Amino acid sequence: MRAKREFRTRNETEVAVLDALVERSDDGMSVLELRSRVDVEIDVLEAALSSLKDDGLIVAERTDNQLVITPVDRVIPDEGENEQATSLLDHLRDRLPDSLRDWLFL
Repeated sequence: MRAKREFRTRNETEVAVLDALVERSDDGMSVLELRSRVDVEIDVLEAALSSLKDDGLIVAERTDNQLVITPVDRVIPDEGENEQATSLLDHLRDRLPDSLRDWLFL
């Protein structure tokens, strides 16, 4: 499952983090689990998590001495929303580098 369309304009790492968290929205993920799903350097991951938290798109809570990160409800698509066919524009947007995507306002 992928994050809602309106959140897919963020940088590539942030979108990858949101997608991973949406897939595990019930249980959440630790930073280590996220690190294994999002193939970036730890500093880049920390920056993405910080940005997402500042924008109110994720919540970090301590449970059983472990930090668990979950997406907020507005990031999770409604039932059937991800079942719709992905448009050509979505495919192109996902393949563009961040700098070009930002420049084109996609």
